[in-house]
This record gives sequence, structure tokens and C-alpha cells, in this order.
Amino acid sequence: MTLTVHQFPCLSDNYGFLVKDDATGLAACIDTPEAGAILRELGTLGWTLALILNTHWHPDHAGGNAEVKAATGASVVGPAEVTRIGPLDRQVAGGDLVELGQTRFEVLDSGGHTLGHIAYHDAADHIAFVGDTLFALGCGRLFEGTPEQKWDSLQRLAALPDDTRVYCAHEYTASNARFALSVDDDPALKARASAVFAARERGEATVPTTIGLEKATNPFLRAPRLAGRLGEPAGGDARAFAAVRAAKDSFKG
Repeated sequence: MTLTVHQFPCLSDNYGFLVKDDATGLAACIDTPEAGAILRELGTLGWTLALILNTHWHPDHAGGNAEVKAATGASVVGPAEVTRIGPLDRQVAGGDLVELGQTRFEVLDSGGHTLGHIAYHDAADHIAFVGDTLFALGCGRLFEGTPEQKWDSLQRLAALPDDTRVYCAHEYTASNARFALSVDDDPALKARASAVFAARERGEATVPTTIGLEKATNPFLRAPRLAGRLGEPAGGDARAFAAVRAAKDSFKG
């Protein structure tokens, strides 16, 4: 089985993702940041949309549900928190499975950005759609969750195979790289940051990334190693993560 992923820009810095199970031709969209863009891309591709897979309730992720569902008849699947802005056809949580034709997505708990945030992992194709939990060289702000919850979520993603392709929902990588360089002088990070800046100058996307690359260079996954640079004593991985997150929240570079 194979899953085809079609990525396209939405809003000011979001990415939209349409995925197709090649065995059956059935398609899904991961979140609905911009209904018009999603429907245009579907029309161009000629794909049949069966599912809307929400990662969390924020309007730039679930705000287009009603319009896309009305136009396609797709079923809306997501965590319970999505009902804050619209109905769900199926509520899912960590450990559940969602099938798109012959493709099976395992639902992973990834709360912290929002309390009920989830990710969708296609183990057979080594693909994960992570919403705003993990970014290339970054991670989402803690709007609702705790550092402990978010650290656990990041470790759940970090436990996936290193070659897992990670589709995060925003093009924040250049900004994230500037922050990362302010707290980490690792040579691998410096090389990656240079490549990111060059790619963005050319107008190229920096998504997807991989779990292995993020483990090697993302300051939020490397937080325990960076604690001393931020004046945080060793020990307490979630506390070290909180220190890195606080530094990013106040970063002006």
C-alpha cells in the first residue's frame, strides 16, 4: 500500500495536505485551514474526498470543516475538542485507528498546544501528520496544556522511526532556526539553519521534515542538553523543555 501526499500553501503560513490511498483512490484532507484552497486543489487533482482528519480545534485547522463537508460529503473525524467550533462525525483519541481505504492511521495523543491535540501516524508509509505539536526546528506554543504534557507528546513523536516523514502545519522554520541558533551551537544545527535560510530565499518549502532530523537539531527535542545554557540545572526533562519554550516565547530575533 502507498499513500500519496499533496501539499499546498494556505492562509498566510499554513500548509494544506490532501492524501490519497493509492489502492482505492479514496482521499482525505488533514485539517481544513482554508476551504476554498482545499476545494480548488481537489478539483485540480480529481480526487474523491472521503475524510476530514482534524488534529485540533483551532480555526486555522478546523474552521473550514463545514464548507468542505458540504461540498464533498466527507466525514469529519477528530478529537472531542473540535466540537467547540463544529460537529464531528467520529470522535477519536489516542490509540484509535482511522482507515482510509487500505491506509491505516494510528491516532496519537499529542496534547499541549491544545489539551486534546492528536496526530495521525501511517506506520506502513512512515508518515505522520502532527498539526501544531511539532514544527521543523520548533514546536507549538502551550496555549492550553502543561510543559509536562507537551514534553510527553514530543517524546511520543520522537519514539517513531527516524525516517518518519513529519508533515507539520506551518512554515515557521526560518524563524525557528534563528531562535535555535540563539540557544544551541551544535554544528549540525548550524548546517541545517544555513540550508533552511537558502531554501526560503528560493521560495521552497521546508516541510516535511523527519523525526531523525528533528531529534538531531530541534532545540525542543534537545532541551535536556540545553538546560545549562539557559540557566536551568540538570535533571527534569519537562522543566528543561519549559525553559526552552519560555525562551522562545520571549525571543525577539
